[in-house]
Amino acid sequence: MPLSLRIPPEKEKIIKKAAMRAGKTKSAYILEAVDEKLGLVNDREKMIRKFAGWLSHDEAEELRKATKIFNQINDGDWD
Repeated sequence: MPLSLRIPPEKEKIIKKAAMRAGKTKSAYILEAVDEKLGLVNDREKMIRKFAGWLSHDEAEELRKATKIFNQINDGDWD
């Protein structure tokens, strides 16, 4: 179903630049944003929470501690 949006020119410029950086069309970029807002897209945190849902509290805490290293960036790795 076609939909028409009236977007102020300054916002359209922002959307156009962001879409180009993401390598997407403006329409694809806007549709992705709508999907995210509606909760139709599982982001990384949601996927992990859903996956870890079967763990006990203690097991989940152990998993959090074991994967904490993945949140760190070592600048030396990028030289």
